[in-house]
Amino acid sequence: MDRLKSRAGACCVVVILFLSTIVLFGCGKKEQGAVANGQVVARVGDEVVTIQELENEFRWANIPADRQKDPAIVKQVLGELVLRKYLLQQALNAKLDREPGVLLDILRSRAQVLATAYVSRAVAAKPITQSEVDRYISNNSLKFANRQLITADQISFAFGPNSQAAVDASKDATSLEEVDQKLTGMGIPHNRSTGTFNTSEIPEDFFNLMQAKKADNVFFVRSGPNGVFFKVRSEETRPLEGEAAANIARQLLRADRVKAETGMASVSANLNAKYEGSYAAIMGKENTSVPGASN
Repeated sequence: MDRLKSRAGACCVVVILFLSTIVLFGCGKKEQGAVANGQVVARVGDEVVTIQELENEFRWANIPADRQKDPAIVKQVLGELVLRKYLLQQALNAKLDREPGVLLDILRSRAQVLATAYVSRAVAAKPITQSEVDRYISNNSLKFANRQLITADQISFAFGPNSQAAVDASKDATSLEEVDQKLTGMGIPHNRSTGTFNTSEIPEDFFNLMQAKKADNVFFVRSGPNGVFFKVRSEETRPLEGEAAANIARQLLRADRVKAETGMASVSANLNAKYEGSYAAIMGKENTSVPGASN
């Protein structure tokens, strides 16, 4: 059995490498076609950069169409693309694409791109209607009609191993000075500044909690890799209306649909998956069949 498994594993690697070769061959044919059509904007050794690739970089960078002819922007984006092509060529020359770890990363990236494309297509197949936009705006007044711009004094720090202890020690603080002293005493680097945010960026429950607490309360939130203690200095109503509100509503509705579509796919994936060994117990799908039993 071990020999069979080893042979099966070797076959899988061969098939993967074969498919990778087919993909690379296909790309080479496309590049030849691009050269023939005069769509090449740069050459880096054996690699070419096409106008389509440059336009795709603009898309990834969220650069609007009216700025894609700006010489400074073109120089920056094209320079970064040329650098990537150069490094790609060096990596291929060093045969890094044959290393198992690198190959697994390439396959993972491919799977991620295709998975994202599938979800995006499923979401796009159900266009968001104007009535949905209007209803969303009406049901989320803190994001639109009653949006509040909040100015706050804050202390931020990189969240590390000792950070939770600092949060627990500062949970009853009524001033940022107290928080500053505790973080300093615990040897946690931090900085103090003034920041602004609006109620469309925070959960409604958290905003309601802020409103219910005393004015001198210090609040704590996680912001990416950082922890932030803050104290509200002022609030100002800044409604979001018209087309700007509609655009934001569409973006938020689409994000909700992506989340829902991904959630449904996750359920289907788990139902279709068959976990092996101890992973079945970890994933809550222990095999209840009796070993050796047959139908």
